[in-house]
Amino acid sequence: MADRIALFIDGANLHTTVKNLGFEIDFRRLLSEFGKHGQIVRAYFYTVVRDDDEFSSLRPLVDWLDYNGYAVRRKLAKTHDDGEGRRRMKRSIGIELAVDALEIAHRIDHAYLFSGDGDLRAVVEAVRRAGVRVTVVSSIRTKPPMIADELRRQADVFLELESLRASIERPAHPIAPE
Repeated sequence: MADRIALFIDGANLHTTVKNLGFEIDFRRLLSEFGKHGQIVRAYFYTVVRDDDEFSSLRPLVDWLDYNGYAVRRKLAKTHDDGEGRRRMKRSIGIELAVDALEIAHRIDHAYLFSGDGDLRAVVEAVRRAGVRVTVVSSIRTKPPMIADELRRQADVFLELESLRASIERPAHPIAPE
């Protein structure tokens, strides 16, 4: 019997990690690759958007993901004053990811978390207590490493993102003839 799988993708964290590793992800290939490990029950993609992001560079990707098998979770960025008169933007998707992970835990056998954010350690711990195996996908090969040590230690398995490059990398676009 195949494992029932859920993917939890922290979009901003994954983008920064692959950028530091020097490649781009083909999200169709990513679904295909993880589909080899079992039945994908849900593939979540989390992103934070600003009020004025209606025509951002992220929009085409988010729209594509929406129509191609991903449950896209958009969160509006919150701005606040840092106490010194500067406006700061808060861009955390941790609560949304935690709620989704805990809600689906009884329906899956294995969760793959694409993030290195140490704030997600408690989520991994809770999902594991529910009997779900958790693999964290990030990188220790970036400078500095993109995964928090406490998150890596909490997971059942750590999967180096660079090791997946050949199977999930977006192929280079051919250059148009002149």
